[in-house]
Amino acid sequence: MKNIIPVGVSARHVHLSKSDLETLFGEGYNLTLKKELSQPGQFAAEECVEIVGSKKSFPSVRILGPVRSKSQVELSLTDCFTIGVKAPIRESGDIKASGSVKIVGPKGEVTIPEGVIVAARHLHMNPHEAIAFGLKDKQKVRVKTTGERAVIFENVVVRVREDFALEMHIDTDEANAAAIGNGAQAEIID
Repeated sequence: MKNIIPVGVSARHVHLSKSDLETLFGEGYNLTLKKELSQPGQFAAEECVEIVGSKKSFPSVRILGPVRSKSQVELSLTDCFTIGVKAPIRESGDIKASGSVKIVGPKGEVTIPEGVIVAARHLHMNPHEAIAFGLKDKQKVRVKTTGERAVIFENVVVRVREDFALEMHIDTDEANAAAIGNGAQAEIID
């Protein structure tokens, strides 16, 4: 039982730079808190934007705060196929030579030349939890879900940081395949 971890499902979302936020919503604009997320200091904002690909768009994509140094859009593979954007599977923040989209807000629009990724499945934990689990930052592990459609997820990247709370993040495609949602539990098997 010591290897049991909670699961969080990450829907499509946007992280914005301060500059892009102001282009989309107006000079001096600040995000409005809608809901705190499981990771300390992270939140879902009230604000949403439209994400435009070459085939279609998603009209109401939630912005997550706080602002970042560079804008980033996280989609599932199904989302990418749907709107017509090519995006690599990457760890959050690794946006070099990634996908491009137009982001439309109420006051303007920006086209990000790179920044669209499919987030690699990952496991957040603090250093104390990493020691307890015998894991290291950037290590890859296998995690097994439970239930009628149990799945073993390979290549789950361990991310260790002092301000992280224990939780594995998967996207909506992965959660649907395993028939699980937020609050599910899984087991690190190796």
